[in-house]
Amino acid sequence: MIWQIEFVVLLIVLICGIAAITVKDLLGAAILFGAYSFMMCLLWAIMGAVDVAFTEASVGAGVSTVLFVAAVFRTSRRTKD
Repeated sequence: MIWQIEFVVLLIVLICGIAAITVKDLLGAAILFGAYSFMMCLLWAIMGAVDVAFTEASVGAGVSTVLFVAAVFRTSRRTKD
């Protein structure tokens, strides 16, 4: 595969991961976690592991993000610190 595409996707994965743990808004963190999972799905698909990519898309980017967003709406949106 073209290594430049893999490098760009990996760079976006790193940016989303670091941003998800540093942002103070919990809804933003949940959305960034969903973006992280989706980019990991693309990375798995580029590497040829389509079954792992499908699982990451359905569980990581789909169900987990919906559950995190629902949990944020049932609690407070901002952290206390």
